[in-house]
Amino acid sequence: MKKFFCGWLLCSLLVVQAVAQSSFRVTGKVIDRTSRQPVVGAFVSPASIDTVRAVTDTAGVFVLPHVPPGIFSFRVTAAGYVPQETPDYIVSAVTPEVNVELEEDIKSLHTLTVRPKSYGKTAEAPVSVQVIGLREIEKSPGANRDISRIVRGYPGVAFSPVGYRNDLIVRGGGPSENRFYMDGIEIPNINHFATQGATGGPVSIVNADLVREIKFYTGSFPADRAGAMSSVLDFRLREGSSERQTFKATLGASEAALSGSGHIGEKTTYLFSLRQSHLQLLFKMIGLPFLPNYIDGQFKVKTRLTPYDELTVMALAGVDRMELNTDLAGEDEGSDYILSYLPKIEQETFTVGVSYRHYAGRHVQTYVLSHNYLNDKNLKYRNNDESTEENLTLRLRSTEQKTTFRAENMTTLPGGWTLKEGAELNYMDYTDHERRLLSVGDWSVYRTHLGLVAYGASFSAAYTAPEERWSASVGVRADGNTYSSHMSRPWEQLSPRASFRYVFSPHWSTAASAGWYHQLLPYTALGYKDATDRLVNRDLRYMNVAQAAWGGEWKANDRWAVSVEGFYKSYHRVPLSLADGVPLTCKGTDYGVVGNEALV
Repeated sequence: MKKFFCGWLLCSLLVVQAVAQSSFRVTGKVIDRTSRQPVVGAFVSPASIDTVRAVTDTAGVFVLPHVPPGIFSFRVTAAGYVPQETPDYIVSAVTPEVNVELEEDIKSLHTLTVRPKSYGKTAEAPVSVQVIGLREIEKSPGANRDISRIVRGYPGVAFSPVGYRNDLIVRGGGPSENRFYMDGIEIPNINHFATQGATGGPVSIVNADLVREIKFYTGSFPADRAGAMSSVLDFRLREGSSERQTFKATLGASEAALSGSGHIGEKTTYLFSLRQSHLQLLFKMIGLPFLPNYIDGQFKVKTRLTPYDELTVMALAGVDRMELNTDLAGEDEGSDYILSYLPKIEQETFTVGVSYRHYAGRHVQTYVLSHNYLNDKNLKYRNNDESTEENLTLRLRSTEQKTTFRAENMTTLPGGWTLKEGAELNYMDYTDHERRLLSVGDWSVYRTHLGLVAYGASFSAAYTAPEERWSASVGVRADGNTYSSHMSRPWEQLSPRASFRYVFSPHWSTAASAGWYHQLLPYTALGYKDATDRLVNRDLRYMNVAQAAWGGEWKANDRWAVSVEGFYKSYHRVPLSLADGVPLTCKGTDYGVVGNEALV
């Protein structure tokens, strides 16, 4: 009792101290985006507080000693540079550094005009894009800081038919039509207990503590983001602190977490997160027949080799286990029914990637090498009795792997032009081994293995007129692979796109985009074989969709705007199941595997 009282008193003192802390210190650095040199004399202030201001020194460093707690973005202005407003930051005792890259204003070096931020709109994606900052992540009601649940509140995004799952159904598409990127590295699925062949699951692997901002594309997909027909979630992680080591422990209703940020030497920073769920204990207490448990972790290490070269290593992993609560056997019919068919589920997934970036004046080259892996295992025994192998009725193990190398170059030219070129090479590997008891002594054995090489290239050009009165962009992407003769020809998978934006006045603007987007079928469909060991879906081709969107926006100020948008989508070459007549893209909103069947 004495120990409990002392612990309670210590926590109370910490809470009182936190409440008494009325302001915090915010530091950061401002550099030139092209030359990578510090910007001297730049003014930095919280966007909503004009009375708090700092000026960068000869090293480009600024210090704001007294910023009230809360969620703020920071406005940065400097003579000869385009004013910029940062994403949101949580100002607290562990506020990360605010690092800003300014772009030289070639139109005028003598006048300075501060304009409201453009809500994430770019020349390449002037419509059908939303920027999700910390404010939305922290304050979105009912989302529990889960990114997939946050975006379900945006227009055009439907709820999953299974309410507790994170399946994204965007603009009439299916849960297999979404793609995820994190600091330029592709993540095949961001959910625990993932549905193989789709992109959904019940809970996110990503810890929101490490996220700086997210771009959510529901159309106008950038040419360097491949394989999406409905949406792209492009995560940007925050940087580790180069000044101090900080750690944060969290205990929630479903999990415990530990995250940290800091530096190793003067040039290397790091972020990490570890989470362990305690749902098994909770579900057992309330008497549910299934007992899920998961562990996940992620980290980011960034090293500035020189002022012009940086290396980033990133990893994301999840381990899932779902046991059966056999203590409920015989208590009620509902539990007995679930226990009779539900298998034990084990799943491991990870993505690891290395990104090297070189700044060469107006050119920025990026090279990415990444690998992702999924191991899905199901096990079922008769009456859930594992004492003997004679009771075995199902043993399934399926793996998916993908290794990617991607090279990109971005060139910023005088006069408002931006050019992007990219190429990528992938090796994909899929295996499936399943033994299922059909009747006494009659086993169904299924094996398949598929390995293929995929390749792609992209190009885009964007132009922004002086004073940003209008902008336009065109791009094209081509993809192919060695699965079949049809798919091996990149010109048959050309994906052109174009967009346009015009600003009538400081408050009114309109934008439109159109594109033709291709997506490869899931590995489960490509590798499906019949009893004769033949790939039965060999005649299928890339799925594709033609999509057009138009929108108008009225911007009141830099805090809020009203917009309206309409879209049209036309699907082509969508595979149809021979077994039940349901399109493949309409499946994947439940546990298990989709795509492992004959399709036309």
